[in-house]
Amino acid sequence: MIKEKMHAAVLTAYKRIEWQTVPTPKISENEALIQVAYAGICGSDQHIFLGDFAPRTSTPMIQGHEFAGTVVAVGRHVHNVKTGDRVVVDPIIPCGSCAACQLGHYPACTSLKLIGVDMNGGFGEYVKAQAHTCYKISDAVSDRHAAMVELYSIGFHACNRAGIQSGDSAVIWGGGRVGQVIMQAARTKTEATIFIVDISDNRLRIAKDTCAEIVTINPKKEEPLKIIQEQTNGRGVDVAFEAVGHGVQIDGVPDPVVGCVRAIRGAGTVCVLGLSDHAVPLVMKELIWKEAKIVASRVSHGEFQDAIDAMQHKKINPEALISAEMPGSKAQEAFRILEKDPDNHLKIILGIST
Repeated sequence: MIKEKMHAAVLTAYKRIEWQTVPTPKISENEALIQVAYAGICGSDQHIFLGDFAPRTSTPMIQGHEFAGTVVAVGRHVHNVKTGDRVVVDPIIPCGSCAACQLGHYPACTSLKLIGVDMNGGFGEYVKAQAHTCYKISDAVSDRHAAMVELYSIGFHACNRAGIQSGDSAVIWGGGRVGQVIMQAARTKTEATIFIVDISDNRLRIAKDTCAEIVTINPKKEEPLKIIQEQTNGRGVDVAFEAVGHGVQIDGVPDPVVGCVRAIRGAGTVCVLGLSDHAVPLVMKELIWKEAKIVASRVSHGEFQDAIDAMQHKKINPEALISAEMPGSKAQEAFRILEKDPDNHLKIILGIST
């Protein structure tokens, strides 16, 4: 029986989350109501928590766009899922009318909205979603891991944007959550050498524990470009991903985007994901001389199924990224931990209805 009231981690003011009793969402004829089992805390959730997304966001609100659960009710026009189905939800809601949407390129929607950002999300016992955004998950995937599907879809989308394929070598600048899922997604597509660059030894350890053959580089201790050139016999990598998102000034080490451009071979590809407001000191001649290309990757575009399939067949390892599991009632504490100790807490998931 669906309760009229539910518990939720409510962002009552920026930097303040309270476990409250609130009304259970009501669904329309095309929506499904999902009882949330687990939800993940994303980097964008942390920015919302701090108030960085205002005025796009306002309080009170229920965050959470990475979640998994069970369908408990459906609208009368819903046929793709039914009560009892275990699902994950693609939180992206494109406008459908802008130039990008008209071309079918929904990640570039100029008015893109997300569940858990622009409307209440999965940090509550129940959440509603358009039924067509629900993806079924099999018994081979736990709810705990299914809550990571949205994050992995970003990694698979980045690989698709970069066009990585079998035999391609790659470097990933940044070993945070996004860098880690790019690495795991890339490994499902290529058997060639993958380098990962980060200033955190713990993040590099996680990468190495996940994929033993990964080449890890700490730019505070080693020269990334020198190592990449040596191990590719001076050729450079086929694809480079920038997943840092902010300027990292280390003496003698290039900006991450610049490092990516210098690391690729002639006619290689750089895929940029890091959201940053800082200017990149890129000398265009370096890009032009290689006749290389830079592409951007924002969210995902249907790669939920890729992530689910890879998870089901044990081709990726979501458990490696989970630093801690905490109850939804401890969301405030979880956000504080991520803020104070990011190197040792890559990913915290919240048990909402478990």
